[in-house]
Amino acid sequence: MTGLLIAGTSSDAGKSLFVTGLCRVARRRGIDVAPFKAQNMSNNSMVCPDGSEIGRAQYLQALAAGVTPTSILNPVLLKPGTDRRSFVVLRGQPHGMLEAGEYTTGRRHLAEAAFAAYEELAREHELVICEGAGSPAEINLRVGDYTNMGLARQFDLPVALIGDIDRGGVLASIFGTWGLLDDDDRALLAGFIINKFRGDESILAPGLEEITRRTGLADFGTLPWLEGVWIDGEDALEVGRWRHDAASTSPDDLSVAAVRLPRISNATDVDALAQEPGVDVVVTVDPREVERADIVVLPGSRSTLGDLAWLRSTGIADVIAARVATGRPVLGICGGFQMLARTIDDPVEGDGIADGLGALPVDVVFHADKVLGTPRGAWRGIPVDGYTIHHGRPVIDPGHEDFLGGVHEGVVWGTMWHGAFECDDFRRAWLVDAAREAGRDWEPSGKSVGFAALRERMIDTTADAIEHRIDVDALLGLAR
Repeated sequence: MTGLLIAGTSSDAGKSLFVTGLCRVARRRGIDVAPFKAQNMSNNSMVCPDGSEIGRAQYLQALAAGVTPTSILNPVLLKPGTDRRSFVVLRGQPHGMLEAGEYTTGRRHLAEAAFAAYEELAREHELVICEGAGSPAEINLRVGDYTNMGLARQFDLPVALIGDIDRGGVLASIFGTWGLLDDDDRALLAGFIINKFRGDESILAPGLEEITRRTGLADFGTLPWLEGVWIDGEDALEVGRWRHDAASTSPDDLSVAAVRLPRISNATDVDALAQEPGVDVVVTVDPREVERADIVVLPGSRSTLGDLAWLRSTGIADVIAARVATGRPVLGICGGFQMLARTIDDPVEGDGIADGLGALPVDVVFHADKVLGTPRGAWRGIPVDGYTIHHGRPVIDPGHEDFLGGVHEGVVWGTMWHGAFECDDFRRAWLVDAAREAGRDWEPSGKSVGFAALRERMIDTTADAIEHRIDVDALLGLAR
């Protein structure tokens, strides 16, 4: 075996999740498998044990495949800072910026690095399952492409299309993708997979048969809508996807409002809070929801000064100030923590100096070199670990309680650590503390599943569905 590319008819079609599940299926069959994504565009990333930064999805796929996450799995990561500029992470380290006008012309060196990474990975593993980006039918981006059909053509990879039927138009999306590709690209398309189906498959079958008749593409199967599969998402289209699967809420639940910043980064920090029984989390831009929640979370940001200005323009900044003044809990994580500082000096991402929200005794200065790490520590005797991805360095006034690389002052907590709330004992202890500050008598349920166990269960749920509903033998048989 060599490689296989899973491409999507659109963003958020289910490529990442399908590759995750297929990696677990291959591993169950004793295949030495590794995931790969030549280029990812996401502000949800993860720090590997070797200190390199990759997309969150490739980290999860590595866990599913049983391989150590490193930058070889995602050699190029683009982190959007504005609508026209992305920060480049090459082989896990900062590598300048890419302007919108350079997207089709200024990526030759990135393509070379991606192709070299794939070749190295293919030498080390029996099977490489590649994930495409966006859609291969974005023909305006075909010149210079190295993550969809450009990758497939470079290494003669068979391609399977996955389409999301839940958003509608999936048959047209498959047919349209096939129709827009040129002959050489189209020759590598082997078949299609339908994702997120609900209902009677006998009604869908005639449409799939017609797609096969018209295109010659094989039907590899239909995946049902999978309840409870939502952690480690990275697509901006679906921040807070767990709301789809939320059980009925109770007036006794502890309410948490996470602010959906325009350039939200590592929003997956909220996942761990959302899966805790008795905690009702909403991701919102509504100042009224921010005002009435028991706890407010300001997540990370890829544009701290830009998102801070947005908080002020929406009135949410005023709501947060009122919460602090009246003793109602606020948590800031990384960029969200920086916004709670007195001042922010950012010549790196924001090109300016601004007053922060002034809720914490901190001043923040950005440096060109990025801090990437996987720190371990403790909070009030409870072991905690996480990961750090930031240019901003907080300078904290002495004499205040440390809080995971940040500070705790009154009802406001700020931390530079992502991923800390995945630590079960810490998360529950902190929620109890914050609930008390909110005037709520909340206690964790003794029946809740740990976050790491929940992640494994979700990987296995996806793999089980692929085993039962997809022609895995035919799909893996493509990779010769």
